[in-house]
Amino acid sequence: MTSREHRPDDRLTEMDPRPSGAGIDRLRSLGIALEQQGRHEAAYNAFDQAVRLRPDDAALWASRGNALANLARPQESLTSYQRVLQFSPKDADAAFRCGLLLLTLKQPQQALPYFDLADELHPNHPAVIEQRALALHALGRFDEALVDNQFALALNPTSADVCNNIGACLQGLSRDEEALPWFDKAVALRPGSVVALINKARSLTQILRLDEAMAIYRHVRAIDPDNADAIWNSALLCLLTGDFAAGWAGREIRWQAHMRPPYPDFAQPMWRGTQDVEGKTVLLYAEEGNGDTIQFVRYAPDLAARGARVILAVQDALQPLLTGLPGVSLCIARSSQLPPFDLHCPICSLPFAFGTRLETIPSATPYLPPPAQARLQSWEQRLRERLGPDRKCRVGLVWSGNPNHGNDRNRSVPLRALLRLFDADAAFVSLQKDARPEDRAMLEEGGVVDLTADLSDFAETAALVSCLDIVISVDTSVAHLAGALARPTWIMLPYSPDFRWLLDRDDSPWYPTAQLFRQSAARDWNEVADRVRSALASHAQSFRSQRG
Repeated sequence: MTSREHRPDDRLTEMDPRPSGAGIDRLRSLGIALEQQGRHEAAYNAFDQAVRLRPDDAALWASRGNALANLARPQESLTSYQRVLQFSPKDADAAFRCGLLLLTLKQPQQALPYFDLADELHPNHPAVIEQRALALHALGRFDEALVDNQFALALNPTSADVCNNIGACLQGLSRDEEALPWFDKAVALRPGSVVALINKARSLTQILRLDEAMAIYRHVRAIDPDNADAIWNSALLCLLTGDFAAGWAGREIRWQAHMRPPYPDFAQPMWRGTQDVEGKTVLLYAEEGNGDTIQFVRYAPDLAARGARVILAVQDALQPLLTGLPGVSLCIARSSQLPPFDLHCPICSLPFAFGTRLETIPSATPYLPPPAQARLQSWEQRLRERLGPDRKCRVGLVWSGNPNHGNDRNRSVPLRALLRLFDADAAFVSLQKDARPEDRAMLEEGGVVDLTADLSDFAETAALVSCLDIVISVDTSVAHLAGALARPTWIMLPYSPDFRWLLDRDDSPWYPTAQLFRQSAARDWNEVADRVRSALASHAQSFRSQRG
């Protein structure tokens, strides 16, 4: 969700500086003249000198803050405008600018009180309402953001930005069909608006109108050939529909500056699959999520088979699990000092480097090192102590992923939708780390065993998973872990899934022991839970029969 930049004509109030000494007046005039010439550093120096001479002058602090904003020094600019409010508490413009700067600093929670103050001091100003909506949107408070945006549009009916932002709020509320006309209105008001076009394509993707979404990305690239968002999103669509050649190549656009994942600036060259690695040391570095690392680390043995000495640098929680992976000479945590190496490759670029196609996915499982026997015995004992001697089918359960994931609102399941599973003749074990207090209460009512306090890393989770009969999970790292261990894994997917799960199939070429339960077009998790419940009841009955 984006909006226009703050412009001078958005100013909410005009300050009338009180008379000052001749020296301060000269510095003020000099600063204004330098600003008009675009000499922002020199202007800042003039205003800074003036404010030192008269530190209680709100107008000088405002001028200093504006110069700092022009120098892209938002934190210092914010401090200046906070000083304006200290000396002029009813300055609506200063409050507004504080909010804008806090949004720039990605602090929407702190920005809200300033926008509220600006609205109180200067009610119903479109820019204030619009920017407050952006803060609410950034906080995931989409209903409130929608109300503010609708009010902002009433105040400014021809704003393409606000039309786009209304669509983005509806998108955040998973009301993508309703969002589409708003993106169309934004484009009608501002033809060729890349932001609105990309947002429309995202909503079309969520409702699986994929041909239309791809057509929009092609249109965006005709307008802006190097648009990284269009390249990235169309690459994900290619992967989702099985066009791996275009998909993996397009996904490499993530190395552009504004999309770049956390990754060191290595002096050594990146391995792209073309360089000979015989006798070379190749560093495989984890740059995305835990699940991504688990899924794509399967390529490490293939790289070693080409004659490379393979070093893994992975998330700290994964290091104990991946130590001992076949073909890997050394596995260290990313937080450790890296040893010497000749080439490096991001782990999520390995499918691209190996030229992976749908039919060449290295699908053999398990490919992770087996849990230590002592660990397995320890978890088995704990489960027996908690579940008792009656050996029912043991079911591990994960219902939500990382809340900071961009698609978490679609891929995580409300625990209340899964309560119906607890009627099955099975023993349930929570694998959900950091469950919310209300979820823990539901688990206790359902008789679910929760041992997650002892899951200190993925090696422990792997041992616990290996003691279970089924893992039922949303699209999160535990699903990848269970699949990589070749455990029976049932994965609940949103209507528009992540690229790796493809479309229109209930199995996964990445994990042969996985079974996929997808939302229908209704995008209703209750419907998915009903199908899982039916399958689980059948499985539990079969399990009982086999056990006698």
